[in-house]
Amino acid sequence: MKLDIYQVDSFTTSAFEGNPAGVCLTSSALEPSQMRAIAAEMAVSETAFLNLSNDQLRWFTPEVEVALCGHGTLAVAHVLKETGRARVGETVTFRTLSGALAVKIADTEIEMDFPAASIALDVAVQQPLITHLGLNDDQLVAYGEFDGKVLIEVTDASVVRSLTPNFDGLKQLPGRSVLVTALSDEPGADCISRYFAPWVGVNEDPVTGSAHCALAPYWAAKLNKTVLRGYQASARGGYVKMALQSDNRVLLAGQAVTVIQGTLLLPS
Repeated sequence: MKLDIYQVDSFTTSAFEGNPAGVCLTSSALEPSQMRAIAAEMAVSETAFLNLSNDQLRWFTPEVEVALCGHGTLAVAHVLKETGRARVGETVTFRTLSGALAVKIADTEIEMDFPAASIALDVAVQQPLITHLGLNDDQLVAYGEFDGKVLIEVTDASVVRSLTPNFDGLKQLPGRSVLVTALSDEPGADCISRYFAPWVGVNEDPVTGSAHCALAPYWAAKLNKTVLRGYQASARGGYVKMALQSDNRVLLAGQAVTVIQGTLLLPS
């Protein structure tokens, strides 16, 4: 079987920056085992699979399926725009594990309507997690959980940038992912963050759209503003625009660049 396959760098305007995502377009549904195998072969943090017959969108890391992926969604919408399957000004709605996700194709960027995360800040700090992240207790400002993930605010951006987690140690603990954030020292950004998910085969994700579904309500409350811009300080780096809505939704916006386009030969 021959499938159209792409690799797209999301949340950037330049190739080899932002977050790379695989994109696979199919005329009918693939088996989960096939999608997992393709995602492992693509070997990027997530590969997005769009069934063109019913607009069902699914995302897989090299190891597991995930319920929400911002940079993968952005990559799919970008490919639809580039291939003429979606036009500027059009809104495309995908069927996903996180419900219906509406994506607007604008001239210079793509805007995604995602659910805002609910953050619980009254949870106990997991001390082994803090230790393996390389943090000290006096660097912690806040500790919370959202969607089975951990959010940690630290004292300043330099702490975020200097983190060198012990990923082997982290994988010995129960977990899904950890989002570490602080006020930004980056011009034009309100907050800075890094995102670690060794439990699902992604030690550090370059730019994480779904993490900004938590960063938007968190920093909106702290900064008393609903329109924000986040910078994810991975080695590749990238910016995400956020607009918190009154209906517990958040609009995430960014740009993308296609770096690879080809044909995947899937064994029958």
